[in-house]
Amino acid sequence: MAVSLVVVANREPLRREGNSWVPAVGGLATALLPVLERRGGAWVAWGEKDAGSLPLLYYPPAAPRFAVHRLFLPPRDVAGSYHGMANRTLWPLAHYLLDRVEIRRDFLSAYRSTNRRFAEAVLSLWDDPHVPVWVQDYHLMLVPALLRAARPQGRIGFFWHIPWPPPEVWQVLPWLEELLAGVLGADLVGLHTAEYVDNFLATCRLLPGAVVRGQRVLWQGRAVRVEAHPIGIDTARFRRWAAEPRIRERAARLRRAAGGRFVLLGVDRLDYTKGIPERLAAWERLLEQHPQWRGQATLYQIAVPSRTRLESYRQLKRRVDEQVGRINGAFMQDGWLPVRYLYRAFPPQELAAFYLAADAALVTPLRDGMNLVAQEYAWVTENGVLVLSNLAGAAAVLPEALRVNPYDVDGLAETLHGILASLAEGRGRRAWEARRAALKERVAALDVHGWAARFLASLEQAPAVPAGPPPAECGGP
Repeated sequence: MAVSLVVVANREPLRREGNSWVPAVGGLATALLPVLERRGGAWVAWGEKDAGSLPLLYYPPAAPRFAVHRLFLPPRDVAGSYHGMANRTLWPLAHYLLDRVEIRRDFLSAYRSTNRRFAEAVLSLWDDPHVPVWVQDYHLMLVPALLRAARPQGRIGFFWHIPWPPPEVWQVLPWLEELLAGVLGADLVGLHTAEYVDNFLATCRLLPGAVVRGQRVLWQGRAVRVEAHPIGIDTARFRRWAAEPRIRERAARLRRAAGGRFVLLGVDRLDYTKGIPERLAAWERLLEQHPQWRGQATLYQIAVPSRTRLESYRQLKRRVDEQVGRINGAFMQDGWLPVRYLYRAFPPQELAAFYLAADAALVTPLRDGMNLVAQEYAWVTENGVLVLSNLAGAAAVLPEALRVNPYDVDGLAETLHGILASLAEGRGRRAWEARRAALKERVAALDVHGWAARFLASLEQAPAVPAGPPPAECGGP
């Protein structure tokens, strides 16, 4: 099978369903599986599930167009690299939550080992340096440099899917220079927003020997381009799901089950970056200070289980459970619950029903790289209001959303009161018509397939040869 693209990611693009393997649910698989099917290629990933099963999968089974190479990592490396370095060091650091960052040398050792295993797997199937390799996210920061050392002429891209904070945040890491040098093994580094690009370039100025000129980093004789490529959603699939009669009927049932006039919605992984406790506190404050909404407005809060083996996430679940219980205990009446809490994952077509049902979506993370729920809701809703955290990457690409500070509990409560009041008076939906239309245009332009095509087109324009001798200067404007 000819390989014309290699994708390298922590997570697999396929999942087991009975005796078959089907496409995984998620933005990255949605974006890149069609590209691999069209071009032919390989996806290198951690074989997290069914570790004793096939190390190599071909897809589609009837007429294979690409292969999934599944790495079976030692439990010690999984614990230190994935559950440790990725989830307990890099994740909180990238989201500005320095009090949660754990600095441990054993995490770094496992991270190095895991990144070497990924690089070795890529090199075993990557013979043509003109074939692009696209490395994904914070789990694999060292892989680009490892590949570069073995294939100096290779064409390598790297995409960072979460926030890139400013250099003063990164400076808490003792091994920042090693991680930066790893990423700079790429020809092209992609991030979601111009702010993240600026932060990345500023951080590179901390690396001895690196020179920043415009949106390029001169490093070890090469020019590494750094670009903003905001990711989007699969608009065609969401349009199709939203039109299905069963989905529309499901939306109607959700509204009836709510028992009031208005439905508000939160959809998040149960992660401390998503601002769920702050959102629930604002909802409680609204019901305390504006009792006219009791029995009239219901919040559906979907919380998808996440990283359940980590104590910090178990503590978060206990906190959210207690908040929901307190709010419902204090305000429920005549079968009406102020919070309908759903601790489970839903397939995206089922989420479309929630989006259709909701008068407003509350996308209020404390910090987020992009947040595709904001785009999904803006695309699917027919007459709803998007309330969006000003600390989410999506705020940079969806300026027509109603922006809020997720830390301002009182301010968020008053914003929700204003939305409900305008809807009750009949003026809210009309006032939002132009903004909804503009949001839909923006989401259409960000379509996830276009995101993949734009990044790969830029990567394939990158020079495949070194840019000259290493510069003598250090730092620079």
